Amino acid sequence: MSTVSPIVVDTAAAVRMWQEYADAHPDAVAACPEYTVEHFGDSERLADELLAHVLEGEKRATSSLVAEYIAEDQQLPRIGSHWIACDGRGTPRAILRTTEMRLGVFGSADARFAYDEGEDDRSLESWRVEHRRYWTRISAALGREWSEESDEIIFERFSVAWPPEHADAGR
Repeated sequence: MSTVSPIVVDTAAAVRMWQEYADAHPDAVAACPEYTVEHFGDSERLADELLAHVLEGEKRATSSLVAEYIAEDQQLPRIGSHWIACDGRGTPRAILRTTEMRLGVFGSADARFAYDEGEDDRSLESWRVEHRRYWTRISAALGREWSEESDEIIFERFSVAWPPEHADAGR
C-alpha cells in the first residue's frame, strides 16, 4: 500500500476479478465481503518486483505504516479481509486474504516475519535496511518524519486466494 505512487489501478478489471472470485468462493466473500484494490511499494518497478515474489510463492507477508492508512482515510486490514493486488501498471493480478496481523513498532519485527516477506535475502538485517529506507521515503511523501521507535506498523500475513493457478491450498 502506498500513498506516493502514481500508479492508477484498473478498477473495472478489479471488479471483474472480484466477481469471478466471489462466484467461485461465495463463503469466503460472505465472511468478509469488503476488499481494497492496491499495489505493493511506491513505484512501478517495486510493485512488479514484490508482486512477482507473491506469485512465485516466496512472499506471504507485508508490512505497512499505520500512518499510510490514516492519510488515505482507510480502515486497517482485519483477519479475513481481501485485497486485490495490482502490478505496476495497475492491472489486477491476485486476490490476497489476510490470515494474521498485528500492530508493532519497527524493532518488533523478527527473523520469521522478514523471511515470510520474501524480499532481498529474506534476512532480518536486509529487511531492516530496506524498510528503513522505504518508510523514510513514504513518511517524507506524507509530510512527516518516520520514527522506528514510535510509528506503528501493521505486520500482516496473507494467503493468495485467487486466481486458481496461484492460490494457496486452503486459502
